[in-house]
Amino acid sequence: MPQCVHTVLTLVRDAGRIGGRPPDAGVEVAACKGGSGLAVLMRIALDAVAVASDMMRRRVPGIVTSKGDRDMASELDIEIEREVKRLLSERTPHIGILGEEEGGSGNPETTWVLDPIDGTANFLRGIPLCGVTLGLIEHARPTLGVISLPFLNETYSALTGQGAFSGRRRLAVSRTSKVEDAIAAIGDYAVGPGAEEKNIVRVALTGRLAATVQRIRMVGTAAADLAWLATGRIDASITLSNHPWDMLAGAVIAREAGAAVVDTDGSDYTLKSSSLIACTPGIATEMLRLVTSVVPTSA
Repeated sequence: MPQCVHTVLTLVRDAGRIGGRPPDAGVEVAACKGGSGLAVLMRIALDAVAVASDMMRRRVPGIVTSKGDRDMASELDIEIEREVKRLLSERTPHIGILGEEEGGSGNPETTWVLDPIDGTANFLRGIPLCGVTLGLIEHARPTLGVISLPFLNETYSALTGQGAFSGRRRLAVSRTSKVEDAIAAIGDYAVGPGAEEKNIVRVALTGRLAATVQRIRMVGTAAADLAWLATGRIDASITLSNHPWDMLAGAVIAREAGAAVVDTDGSDYTLKSSSLIACTPGIATEMLRLVTSVVPTSA
């Protein structure tokens, strides 16, 4: 039996055994013939994120542990990460897993990337702007992304080359064509080592944006920023850092919805980028020029 078909049949079998939705074998075999079996992996990713979202809704944060200067993880962050890793390890044993809280293991060429709770600070205060993100890297290329905002009952997903969706609704970025009409989301200010120096740049960027765009938003979760860019609710998302668990899934979703997703030097966003600038194409050139007028490429 060809390895691709064997892998797909194993995943289909496991989806039923673990309790996921039984996949449509015709769809899975067609995806396999296409070369990657990504349709199967999307079903598994959606199931894993649904489990994580249910845990967020039903459980309390538990003990909060400091990870450093103004950075923390709740007991539930760790519990969700362990449960999702367990499910993914059982259903996709050939794929590695990297989580924000406890690191990674397994195949480095093809790896799940998980943030069990994106927006932990919001979650701990009962602010509903927080979520679960799960992405997939194949040979250093982001290929799949799923984001759930469980307290808003919103789920977003995308496969490279196949569009971005919320449920059955295909997503598309806004048609905003002027920066002065744009709503721009910015990432949190820095904490931890070097935060004071980093925040000089971030505050300068905030000031420049405030003088130019229609409105600025800082919601405390890159997942929501990028998902809402994909829906057209906002027009730009700017984050001057690049942690893969924060960015990977949202970058795939935003890009598949039509956004320009780049680093500060204008190159396509990758896992090696220093920052992420994502925006609707109509303002991409002007927004990049605005950001780089105050932000060094190493920000």
